[in-house]
Amino acid sequence: MATSGVMSGLEMHDFAWKLWSLPRSITGSGLRRTLEMISEELGGLSIYEVPSGTAVGDWVIPDEWTLRRSILIDPHGKIICDSDVSNLHVVNYSEPFDGKMELGELQQYLHSLPDLPTAVPYMTSYYERRWGFCLPHQIRERLVNGVYTIRMDTDLQPGSLTYGDLVIPGKSKKEILISTYVCHPSMANNELSGPVVSTNLIKYLRSLNSRRYTYRFVFAPETIGAITYIHNNLEHLRKHVVGALNLTCLGDDRTYSLLPTRGGKHRLDTIARHVLKHLSKDYVEYPWTSRGSDERQYSSPGLDLPMISIMRSKYWEYPEYHTSLDDLVDLVTPSGLQGGFQAIQRTLDILECDVFPGSNIVGEPMLSRRNLYSTLGGSRFSVKRNLLLDVWSFCDGTNSALDIAHHLNLRFDEVLEAVTVLQDNHLVVTGPVLLD
Repeated sequence: MATSGVMSGLEMHDFAWKLWSLPRSITGSGLRRTLEMISEELGGLSIYEVPSGTAVGDWVIPDEWTLRRSILIDPHGKIICDSDVSNLHVVNYSEPFDGKMELGELQQYLHSLPDLPTAVPYMTSYYERRWGFCLPHQIRERLVNGVYTIRMDTDLQPGSLTYGDLVIPGKSKKEILISTYVCHPSMANNELSGPVVSTNLIKYLRSLNSRRYTYRFVFAPETIGAITYIHNNLEHLRKHVVGALNLTCLGDDRTYSLLPTRGGKHRLDTIARHVLKHLSKDYVEYPWTSRGSDERQYSSPGLDLPMISIMRSKYWEYPEYHTSLDDLVDLVTPSGLQGGFQAIQRTLDILECDVFPGSNIVGEPMLSRRNLYSTLGGSRFSVKRNLLLDVWSFCDGTNSALDIAHHLNLRFDEVLEAVTVLQDNHLVVTGPVLLD
């Protein structure tokens, strides 16, 4: 087990490299090993297996998929696609096939992207039996006529779906759910940034002396895994979860993005907008109709958890999405991961620290009595004095520190620091802000 110290951006990037080549899917050994490695990094991750054929909501757990070395060989014996070189070369969940085909017939089993000719696309067929190879379009265009050899060495057999969760207790039984998916093969922003940042957040929350909320982290395959988790924990989630975050696409340096809750007016939306405004004034907020990850499950009718997604470049919105170009070399960087982590960390800090301050006195406090302002008057006001008095002027017990930050166009931490000074000098009393 690793130490509890929070990882730097470089350490997160290194951890992502360790997970990179595992052949992840919605079931199977790659998924299982990914969860094992996260557990080894953290300790305390509970791992569950749900058998194939189990009904979960409107879905059924499929057979487990196993990928062994699968190759496509051209008429001259040259290997064109090789799952050992990139697991994206195989359509995820391909059924086994061993045989030969003329190029004309083979074309229906090949996938490429004319608009991204150097990229290997990511393709899946979870719920219909087929097989296929993915390759760069520029290579596909140069394929020679003749007979090709196909060795699709895979299995689809009854097995199980694997997921993990970890709970960090707080003073309250009210829970913040943080979910991320662990099912995509070698892609960095769309896949590994979420589990890596989640791992680091667990380290961060464990490092705190105390926590206001209880935090529930979920690592599961996208869609079917989230549905399975909900099916197995429905009543608990309904009773205890008061806010939720979906972690994905947190690793590039280009921008910040927000997918708000379905209604867009939850306290989490307000917190996220504040955080992102002060990280990047040009962050992009997308409408609920742009959803495409596990908020579809956790916020679905009947559960209705208020879930947000704070991201760097959002899925679907960057050209490398679902291709081999979504990598740890040119796209996802240590600084990008650090920025993604920082955005979520600041969001959780506001959840943990926001307070309602109320004034203890009527009339402006005399700051000089408390060594907060010079007794020597003059023509210029002290910046510190103005900040303290501006913050104090909103301390009527109905404005939280975050509300005051909004009124004064300040960062939350600046306002909280001023409230702490006022509280230490017995000028205000505070009470916690808790999500309902």
